[in-house]
Amino acid sequence: MIKVLIADDQELIRQSLQIVLEIEKDIEVIDAVTNGLEVVRSVRKEKPDVILMDIRMPEMDGVVCTQIIKENYPNIKIIILSTFDDDEYVFNALKYGASGYLLKGISTKELADAIRKVHQGTAMINEDIASKVVKLFSEMAQTNIAIQVNEQQTADLKTTEWQIISLVGSGLSNKEIAAKLNLSEGTVRNGLSNILSKLDLRDRTQLAIWAVQTGAVNRRFTDGK
Repeated sequence: MIKVLIADDQELIRQSLQIVLEIEKDIEVIDAVTNGLEVVRSVRKEKPDVILMDIRMPEMDGVVCTQIIKENYPNIKIIILSTFDDDEYVFNALKYGASGYLLKGISTKELADAIRKVHQGTAMINEDIASKVVKLFSEMAQTNIAIQVNEQQTADLKTTEWQIISLVGSGLSNKEIAAKLNLSEGTVRNGLSNILSKLDLRDRTQLAIWAVQTGAVNRRFTDGK
């Protein structure tokens, strides 16, 4: 029997998932909770095999919760089940150890099969999301060709922008960066846009690669330009 924990802040979703999964003879829903904090508490008590995790939840979102669970309970499998296919959520969830990332439009049979396969050790990723992951890996494979940014382009970067670069290189989301720097998410988004413009980089992925290649990811910026 595969023990499943459901985490979603919408009651209708939780109830619907519980109803359709309990039809499966080899799947048992042991708990259904509303946010990441409740997931952590439930995991300690119930010890699930697989967690169906929503991304956007109050108190603690699915990405942060995934990181905490995998650090403390590495054998628990996590499937992100979301309406969002935003790159930032996808890459961070997979980076922190999620075994699957599925969109909520999948059928009951597809979901049950995904739970079984993830429980057996297979990764399950929605086709649309898989194409994004392949693209990321392709870019990472080409990082032996350094991303070029000249000194003149970096000269105008402010301390806060350097801090954002460092945290992007560490894989943090805009929400996590905002919390660390005591800024709003909007300020971080604007700052990231300005950084990409100043450095003439295409996207967040190129910035992260450049930050790692140059060592900016490990620097600490406190001089307050």
